[in-house]
Amino acid sequence: MTTACARHVLVPTEEQANDLKQQIEGGSDFAEIAKQFSSCPSGRDGGDLGEFRPGQMVKEFNDVCFNDEVGVVHGPVKTQFGYHLIEVTKRED
Repeated sequence: MTTACARHVLVPTEEQANDLKQQIEGGSDFAEIAKQFSSCPSGRDGGDLGEFRPGQMVKEFNDVCFNDEVGVVHGPVKTQFGYHLIEVTKRED
């Protein structure tokens, strides 16, 4: 069974997501950005969502976690919840 681990930052606008992505790419700590800005309860844990299987997350989020590169910050990814920056931290088949 394929599983993935990811962390994310959830914000209301694409503009804010792009700004935070630039900060992370410029050296800011992903977990600290998540704690400060993410509207998801996971923000308290640095955006960590733990381990999950395909189909447990909304489609747009799921597609990134199971198809895109591990260890890279992806996004902004728009879902019904807002705009996510997603880092897949681990994926196992």
